[in-house]
Amino acid sequence: MLRSLRFLLLAGQAVAPSLLAAQPAPPLLLVPDRIVDGSGAAPRTGLAVLVDSGRIVAVAPRASIRTPRDTRVLELPGTTLLPGLIDLHSHVLLHPYNEVPWDEQVLREGLGERVARATVHLARTLDAGFTTLRDLGTEGAGSADVGLRAALAKGVIPGPRLVVAEQAIVMRGSYAPRGFAPEVRVPIAAEEAGNLPELVSAVRGQIARGADVIKVYADYRWGPDGSAQPAFTVEELRAAVEIATSSGRPLVAHASTAEGMRRATLAGVQTIEHGDGGTPEVFALMRERGVILVPTVAAGHAIAQYGGWTPGSGPEPTRVRAKRASVRAALDAGVTIANGSDVGVFTHGDNVRELELLVDYGLTPMQAIVAATSTAARVLRATDGLGEIRDGAPADLLIVRGDPTANVRALRDVHTVLQRGSVVRAPR
Repeated sequence: MLRSLRFLLLAGQAVAPSLLAAQPAPPLLLVPDRIVDGSGAAPRTGLAVLVDSGRIVAVAPRASIRTPRDTRVLELPGTTLLPGLIDLHSHVLLHPYNEVPWDEQVLREGLGERVARATVHLARTLDAGFTTLRDLGTEGAGSADVGLRAALAKGVIPGPRLVVAEQAIVMRGSYAPRGFAPEVRVPIAAEEAGNLPELVSAVRGQIARGADVIKVYADYRWGPDGSAQPAFTVEELRAAVEIATSSGRPLVAHASTAEGMRRATLAGVQTIEHGDGGTPEVFALMRERGVILVPTVAAGHAIAQYGGWTPGSGPEPTRVRAKRASVRAALDAGVTIANGSDVGVFTHGDNVRELELLVDYGLTPMQAIVAATSTAARVLRATDGLGEIRDGAPADLLIVRGDPTANVRALRDVHTVLQRGSVVRAPR
């Protein structure tokens, strides 16, 4: 017999996550006002979703769904059901730079403190409806993300499923805390490579240590005047891509200059992170080669505010205007955009800021949602329906009040979050 639930009761609210992971959730019938399935199709109404054994069993009119006897029903008037959101560019071992500058986090916060902070960050992120993260570099914390991924998978701590890059790979001499005397050796906060053999060795080493994805800095602020300049050559980047691809892993590139983006695209990277200096020609090349842009607009927007700018208080800073223009140029060129915020630069759990800004910069709310669901899942090479609401897909689900396709800010009004079919945030 179906039991109606106004407030879904969860042992997960009172039981240790490790115990929760071992106890399968009962079947659950979700009855929202509308469903946004992640495909870009218009919201659908009059449907219910049956969840059992961690997956979506049926998406159909309520009367046509055959439910097991112990099924619980969650009536959801006024809500929208979506796939759990995905953020493809996070740094769970960092916290906002207006709290503690990056240099000080890397040099003064011990590994134990950073991991402890990361566990809090992960819980906040899941609570906000982001059920999958791609973490693109531990920034001096070694392989800590590999350990966090294991703890999450075992149910030791709550948080999103985690795809990790371990340490980013940088050109020797281009990346480190600044302002020290030349003879002083400080932690680099990444893995350095000075030539092709070292780069290939770094890629293979990260694969051995458990990286799911390889991240390389195609450029960085190492010009004589502190400007961003290309780092690795096309030949070097292509070799790194070949090694990563041979292992079944993608390689992604930090690139903010047009030349760094061009080289990375020619080398065959999967995604370009940031892309601030993209030109119409470079974006056209990305479109031709199928390289996806993860623009991380929220990070630059936050840094501008740390510098004293208040949105709406006057003209946008040059950096913000330039970023707005680059996103527009990518859209005009037909480049696929996927969601990634660079969270860690700003507050964990506020990941939806990226989607709000993408809409402000020219995407429709639906395009932003797709960027954070099915497109992001495609970047992660998911083949099981992650990022979609369909039969057989993982039951990583987000329920929000209102209609985010009409106003993307509705994604902030989280009602319920499910992960693998279990409610991890109950209605409040």
